[in-house]
Amino acid sequence: MTELSFDRSNTGLLVVDPYNDFISEGGKIWPRIKEVAEANNCVPHMLEVLTAAREAKLRVFFAMHHRYREGDYQNWKFVAPIQRAAWHRKSFEFGTWGGEFRAEFVPVAGEVVASEHWCSSGFANTDLDLELKRHGIQRLIVIGLVAHTCIEATVRYAAELGYDVTVVKDAVADYSPEMMHAALEVNLPSYASAIVDTKETIAAIALTQAA
Repeated sequence: MTELSFDRSNTGLLVVDPYNDFISEGGKIWPRIKEVAEANNCVPHMLEVLTAAREAKLRVFFAMHHRYREGDYQNWKFVAPIQRAAWHRKSFEFGTWGGEFRAEFVPVAGEVVASEHWCSSGFANTDLDLELKRHGIQRLIVIGLVAHTCIEATVRYAAELGYDVTVVKDAVADYSPEMMHAALEVNLPSYASAIVDTKETIAAIALTQAA
């Protein structure tokens, strides 16, 4: 396999859904994610990749799920199962701790938070593609939650739009090892140019800093 490398001028880090409800103890969804996330050190690895990207001055973008608000979906004719589940659980409820960024992942000045996605893809019905293009981004490094839903949907959509995508496999998590396997070993290899671990990703990012 060709050695992984990035160009700072056209590469961005995309962080998907680092909400407290997902990745913090006490979050609504954390109990379902915890086993897999702790097995691969997902959250520490997410932070390592984010820190490396910031140090290398890569552009950082956030793709955040729609935060529950009273009345969501109420008058919709059709609601997807994944949306119905979030509605019933009040996932990422606006104005609550669960709907806030985990503290270590709060965006800093100059980082871009795209408009919230309603289902799974960070691109669908948001301004993410526009923001990436405005910043000259053609390649994406993707980390976050959940592997078989938002990560997979976002990576697929990115490929459709012509982006080159790297997925950091131990900086994502899922509800079960089987779901991780389906996303990372069955589906995503058709769309991501590279599926690598945190160590390899950070080494490649460091080379952009040295260049």
